[in-house]
Amino acid sequence: MKGKLIMWDGIRLSGFADEIDMDLGKQIEVLKKLDIHYVEMRGVDGKGLVEHSIDEVKKIKKRLDEAGIRLSSIGSPIGKIKITDDFRAHMELYKHTVEIAHEMDAPYIRMFSFFMPEGGGYFPYREKVMERLGQFADYAKANHVVLLHENEKDVYGDMACRCLEIMKEFYGEHFKAVFDFANFVQCEQNTVEAYEMLKPYIAYIHIKDARWADAGVVPAGMGDGHVEELLKRLKNSGYEGFLSLEPHLSDFAGFSTLEQQASRKKKMSGEEAFTLAYEALGNILKRI
Repeated sequence: MKGKLIMWDGIRLSGFADEIDMDLGKQIEVLKKLDIHYVEMRGVDGKGLVEHSIDEVKKIKKRLDEAGIRLSSIGSPIGKIKITDDFRAHMELYKHTVEIAHEMDAPYIRMFSFFMPEGGGYFPYREKVMERLGQFADYAKANHVVLLHENEKDVYGDMACRCLEIMKEFYGEHFKAVFDFANFVQCEQNTVEAYEMLKPYIAYIHIKDARWADAGVVPAGMGDGHVEELLKRLKNSGYEGFLSLEPHLSDFAGFSTLEQQASRKKKMSGEEAFTLAYEALGNILKRI
C-alpha cells in the first residue's frame, strides 16, 4: 500500500469486500489495513448477504461495529433476474433485503432493472419492467429505504437512455442512480455522454474501468471509461457521497507487468486485486 487516499470533502470510500475474500474476518483485516471504514456488502461468510437470516445479520453487524466498519450500501441482487422469471418469490427476497438494510443501518440498497430475454429486445418489456420497479419503489418509500439503480449489461437500464427513462419515472428521495463506468463501456456506451444525461440523478459511484476493445475490466484510469475526467466533473459539481471499489481484477492480464514479473502471468489474490484498485483510484485522486 502506498498510503492513505486523499479524498475531497464529503467523499467516503467503500468497496465490495467479498472480492477480497468471502470470509468476514479477512474482509475486515484488509479494509482496516487500507483505512476504509465502509463496505458495500454483497457476499459474506460463504453466501450473499441477503441469503442470511436476520439472526445471522445481527452477528455480522456486531463484528463490523467492533471493527469500526459500516455499510455504505447493500450490494443486493434485487432486479437481477429475467423479466420473465417468477416475481413473487423475488419480491419476498426484496422485502427480506429491506429488513436487512434496517438491521444493518445501510443507507442504500443497490438493485437492477431485470435481464431481457435473449433476442427479445427491450421495448416489448418496458411496461412490465416499469410495473415491477414501481412495486420496488413504492415499498422503498413505505419502508424508508433508498434504492440505487445500477446500469448493468443486459438489464433494461443498461444504456444511459433507458437509465434516464427509469429515473424520470421513479427518481426521488427513495430511488436514485449508481454510475458504473465499466458497465457502460461494456455496453459500448460513451461514459461522458452517459454522465451528462444522468448527472442530476447520480447518488453513488462504482469505481471500475473497462476497455472498448475487449470489454475487459482494468484498474481505474487504464480503460476507456474516462474515470479521471468524470471524477473531476463530480468534484467540481459538489458531489458528496461514496466511491465504491469494485475491482473485478483477479484475472487482470496486466498484473504481471505491474509487478515487474512479465516473464509469467500471475493471478492476483483477492487482497492484491482490491489493493491494486485502491491504489489506481488513489493515483487519480492525487491529480484532481
